[in-house]
Amino acid sequence: MAVYTEVAFAEAAALLHTLDLGDLTQLQGIKGGIENTNYFVTSERRGETLEHVLTVFERLGFDQLPFYLHLMKHLAGRGIPVPDPAANAQGEILHSIQGKPAAVVNRLRGKSELSPGPAHCAAVGAMLARMHLAGRDFSMSQPNLRGLPWWNQTVPVVLPFLSAPQSELIRSELAYQNHVAESPAYAALPRGPVHADLFRDNVMFDGGTLTGFFDFYFAGVDTFLFDIAVCLNDWCVQHSADERDGTHDAERAQALLSAYQAVRPLGAAERSLLGAMLRAGALRFWLSRLWDLHLPREAAMLQAHDPAHFERVLRERVHHTRELTQSLLEETCLAT
Repeated sequence: MAVYTEVAFAEAAALLHTLDLGDLTQLQGIKGGIENTNYFVTSERRGETLEHVLTVFERLGFDQLPFYLHLMKHLAGRGIPVPDPAANAQGEILHSIQGKPAAVVNRLRGKSELSPGPAHCAAVGAMLARMHLAGRDFSMSQPNLRGLPWWNQTVPVVLPFLSAPQSELIRSELAYQNHVAESPAYAALPRGPVHADLFRDNVMFDGGTLTGFFDFYFAGVDTFLFDIAVCLNDWCVQHSADERDGTHDAERAQALLSAYQAVRPLGAAERSLLGAMLRAGALRFWLSRLWDLHLPREAAMLQAHDPAHFERVLRERVHHTRELTQSLLEETCLAT
């Protein structure tokens, strides 16, 4: 959500006209994030004020984006609160700005809850399960582009920037995840479209009510358990400036997982690999933050995330996998 592509007011206004979204009145770049260019756009149409988000995609190409946009359309049509891409007169939802792919979606109401309590986590868990069920009949397929193959390619690239202890950790964890991926239990995990990046800043709440999931541009077909683990690793750990950073919060984790399994209970293979996927989720985001920190791109507005947080999360998961997993499964009545 950094601004890499400077979009002129007239450019944005012309695009809104093709989408029958009225006359542009305000265009504001969104600061934060690192993947795409995003703007809040406000328009007036027949006396009605409309609010949308314009995204210009910086890494994803025209061939990849139909999966993400049509997935959002699919989920929105099944009652999942997600941004709904705007179509032109020909029904096209993927557009172009300065030769780059672009999309315009409705702006969700509310704001992100960066200090969630158990009730927020429960709402996320239940909606995540509903989203997984709603996506099972989605006809398009695309792998998680930040999955295991990307980890295998990227670890050697970031190794020169790491200390000896960091290098040892990331090498050993990558070897472990490759071993897990070859196991029969992993092959048995239920799969489908997943968000893969459902952090606190990608969910909206309004007055305590969950109003939407957004930023689906890391979505892909992967295991549902990986999606759950990504959520647990952000919603249910401590975020602080001291030694508590990255530590597990049992109450919030139990709330999220209990609410999820009330909608879609976990199977035996998922129960057996919950700890492994918690580690996988931590590795994925430690690695991507290392990549973005040490190999940055230029942007007019850019805030790189600190990799150290997910290094601590990974160390926590590695050192406490067995007892943490056992506790979660027992407390949420998922143990066999």
